[in-house]
Amino acid sequence: MSTKGLLPQPITGEIDHLLATNDRARRNASTFRIIFGWVLLLTGTVFSIIRLLYAPARNDPLSNIPIDAAEILDKCRMLNVQPHTPANFYERKQSDRFQAGTNPTLITNATIWSGRLNGLEQFTGDVLLDGGIIRDIGDIDREFVARLDDLVTIDANGAWLSPGVVDMHSHLGVHSNPGLRGSSDGNSHHGPVLPWMRALDGLNTHDDAYRLSVSGGVTTALVLPGSANAIGGQGLLIKLRPTTERSPTAMTLENPYSTNTSEYDPLHGLRWRQMKHACGENPDRVYSGTRMDTTWAFRQAYDKARQIKNAQDAYCQKASTGKWDEIKDFPEDYQWEALVDVLRGRVKVHNHCYETVDLDDMVRITNEFKFSIAAFHHAHETYLVPSTLKSAYGHPPAVALFSTKARYKRESYRGSEFAPKILSENGLQVIMKSDHPVLDSRYLLYEAQIAHYFGLPPNLALAAVTSTPAEVIGEDHRIGFLKRGYDADVVLWDSHPLSLSATPKQVWIDGIPQIKVPHVVDKPAFLQNIPKTPDFEREARKTLEYDGLPPLLPNHTSEGTVVFTNVSHVYARKGDSIVEVLGLRRGHDNGIVQVQRGEIICMGEASTCLELNTTGKPTFVNLQGGSISPGLVTFGSNLGLEDIQGEPSTKDGLVPAPLISKVPAIVGGDGAIIRAADGLQFFTRHALLAYRSGITTGIVAPQSQGLLSGLSVAFSTGSEHRLKKGAVVQNVVAVHVAISHSDNLPSVSAQVAALRNLLLGNGEGELGYWFEKVTKGKLSLVVDVHSADAIASLIELKREIEGTTFHPLKLTLSGATESYLLPSEISDADIGVILRPIRSFPSSWEMKRISPGPPLSDGTALSTLLAHKVTVAVGAIDPSLARLTRFDVGWVSRFDCWNKCVDGGSVSSRFSERREIAWCERFSIGRSCCDSKRRAAGV
Repeated sequence: MSTKGLLPQPITGEIDHLLATNDRARRNASTFRIIFGWVLLLTGTVFSIIRLLYAPARNDPLSNIPIDAAEILDKCRMLNVQPHTPANFYERKQSDRFQAGTNPTLITNATIWSGRLNGLEQFTGDVLLDGGIIRDIGDIDREFVARLDDLVTIDANGAWLSPGVVDMHSHLGVHSNPGLRGSSDGNSHHGPVLPWMRALDGLNTHDDAYRLSVSGGVTTALVLPGSANAIGGQGLLIKLRPTTERSPTAMTLENPYSTNTSEYDPLHGLRWRQMKHACGENPDRVYSGTRMDTTWAFRQAYDKARQIKNAQDAYCQKASTGKWDEIKDFPEDYQWEALVDVLRGRVKVHNHCYETVDLDDMVRITNEFKFSIAAFHHAHETYLVPSTLKSAYGHPPAVALFSTKARYKRESYRGSEFAPKILSENGLQVIMKSDHPVLDSRYLLYEAQIAHYFGLPPNLALAAVTSTPAEVIGEDHRIGFLKRGYDADVVLWDSHPLSLSATPKQVWIDGIPQIKVPHVVDKPAFLQNIPKTPDFEREARKTLEYDGLPPLLPNHTSEGTVVFTNVSHVYARKGDSIVEVLGLRRGHDNGIVQVQRGEIICMGEASTCLELNTTGKPTFVNLQGGSISPGLVTFGSNLGLEDIQGEPSTKDGLVPAPLISKVPAIVGGDGAIIRAADGLQFFTRHALLAYRSGITTGIVAPQSQGLLSGLSVAFSTGSEHRLKKGAVVQNVVAVHVAISHSDNLPSVSAQVAALRNLLLGNGEGELGYWFEKVTKGKLSLVVDVHSADAIASLIELKREIEGTTFHPLKLTLSGATESYLLPSEISDADIGVILRPIRSFPSSWEMKRISPGPPLSDGTALSTLLAHKVTVAVGAIDPSLARLTRFDVGWVSRFDCWNKCVDGGSVSSRFSERREIAWCERFSIGRSCCDSKRRAAGV
């Protein structure tokens, strides 16, 4: 086909010129093509010859070796390296955490609890701290000591010396105190599975609690992410001392993320990592799921990690056998590498897990994916299923517990004070932890003391906060023991560490003394001994028999005779004091108290009461040297208004808050005031346990989130229901309000203005009626308040109201953390104070200015107020801890002079004095109560 019409046409007149030009171009192009073809042919020939001469045979295994083969093989070798202590670790003369300028210290004549031999080794000797480590212990080489420059020598005079306390569950630095929005870094809410999160990235160095925790002997803490997620991220081990660098990284102990190869060689000393898991209610609630959802999240995550691990192992198997042509890039995922390391046994898993169903789920998951759990934390039902723990993959997890804190949510309902004892008897490792700031880690040793009281052997109780957590977190090669070559983390105590109120005289971390000017209280010699504890074998067996819920209702007797033997002391109320009405010398504990038909008919030494006639067969109760005292009163928690804090159906709930929302007319509108008596719940386990602990009366106010709480009630903690005789001790005790800073409330000044308005008689209806009683001095007003500034405003308000009404206003401050800053003003204004908690802690900004007490300060808030003749009572903040009131009183008494300051009236008579409670005087006798008319009320 002709293409003529399809081509462009040349311009007429230039065609000859164009044809000539095209001919020359064609000739030049032809020449170029010929030359270019020869060049290509020659080049190809040369390359072919080179390839034939120098290329190896096709089957040569070196043919596909990548340039980074050595690096790949090193990475593969590292996959199988397990965490371990460097071979030359104990040859060190100086700690990697040594701070230049630290003087060597020789502690002489100490009673040393080393942690060795399962916590049974103790001896008298010396300890030399030098270079941030324990250079020697026992009989020290004096010639070596003489060569040390600037040596500091401390004579312990026989005082107890122990390793530093190790808190294996803390949120120090990530849930900082005082609690503020800008420093809450404990939980990420970006998914239930977050193994790539690191606590180090949120560690706040300005947490006020570091200094306080150190003053309680805590030297090391495992800081964990919170429990909002199934896998919340990686924890971090820190030493609690301030560093010259002032950075979070400088606080770390064996930082596993270090990239400084001069101080960390993973091949010759791989460091453990720590990871937080959580099952049960917390992740279920946060992500609106069920246990099935959370357990699937675990399986899905571990399946992902397993796939990566298997791919890595397959890759490395081929690389190690030279099959380079079958592999490409190393299979890894930065987000999942930590969870892969769990499967490789290189990460300690710490599992927040309470209930049997969750414990069983996690144990099955460990066996499915073949990894170990270092410890179950909280773990309230572990004592019921020790065999389940023993079936976990690898080894049985340790168990990290509270001593008595329980029933704050359903999964903690079966928690028992006997759990540490039972678990240890089943061969499981027991650890006491704080979950700081849930419990103030400063008093972690207190948890060990309470566990010891309820049956944990003394060697294991001390180990539970020192050597055992050190072993479980993989740091027992350097902390948790007093041994040559270990870190110089040492505590010198003012009494035996298991003695109630034991307090450090000094704390060394890395050989550096942490308390600049220790305030030390001299304590009697008997406190240097291991405390004697009751035999709770029967109660522990009952707890197991009833699947964690043994019957608690008291047994009553009104007929026959009850004889209490081996009574050492009997105390009674006299005015607003407690006096001793029977006291036997130490070692003479054969006192008798005889009760017949509800009346005490004899009290004295055994010989005094032997010949008395009795009716019927007497019941004998051996107090084993115990005492009889007035029953204690508890106030400040929701005891009596709730059974399980986290379950709305088990509690009275919140009252309407008039400054937040309109009060419904059916309740009484602006004139409404709620009575706690109407919502009382008897037969709660909190109340019955309190009763068994000598807390015979509870006072509780309605629960509110606003200014007005309502009218409190006094009730018997041992009654079955409110219609029982004596169940309600006093129907109305006081009017309760609260002044605080809160997002939900108007300003503090507005709250004070509202209170002023009510006190000036401007309240309506029943609210006005009860406030009129307050202004006329017929009823006490209790104000929950912590800030010294708000307290000052209340003192001024009291003066103003009294100047208007000409009646004394009976005002009591509850909480009152900063009240010690105004002791004279409070005393002059005749205001009472209920300290709750008795051991202050800066949990919020308005509680920031605490009086820490020894060893950080000479006095406590209690001693300061009592010195200014302020009427003081002891309160509680948690229903599960109300039962420990007598321990709280015993604790502070050892700082604040037993006879003068804390005579028991602080929790009984002094409370009633402020409340005008018309109760009968009760005595608490072990499991017994007798009223002031000497009738047996309950046994």
